[in-house]
Amino acid sequence: MAAEHMVDVEVLTPEGEVWSGEARQVSTRTEVGEIGILANHAPLLAALRPTELRLHVSDSETKRYAQAHGWLQMFGNRARLLVEEAIAPEDLDAAALKEQLADAEQRCSEHEKGS
Repeated sequence: MAAEHMVDVEVLTPEGEVWSGEARQVSTRTEVGEIGILANHAPLLAALRPTELRLHVSDSETKRYAQAHGWLQMFGNRARLLVEEAIAPEDLDAAALKEQLADAEQRCSEHEKGS
């Protein structure tokens, strides 16, 4: 695909770079809704919400990540996503996620009782 139809993308977490390269489109969720970033998008700074981050590398390849809260900066045909976590689906641990959910629900319940 011609370079003028691609956007440079960096996905960064506190632990380091998760993905870097060119993509046709970046699809994610901001605080105000879904957004799709194409090449030469207007400059933008947006707060990100947890969602499925999709990096459309080509017509036949899409990189997917479980995205946590963070920020999206678009400037000069470069999309930079600074997020707490970006985990590939194959790296997700269902048992650990269920344990984290149960812990969070318990803490919420304890907090509500203490209010």
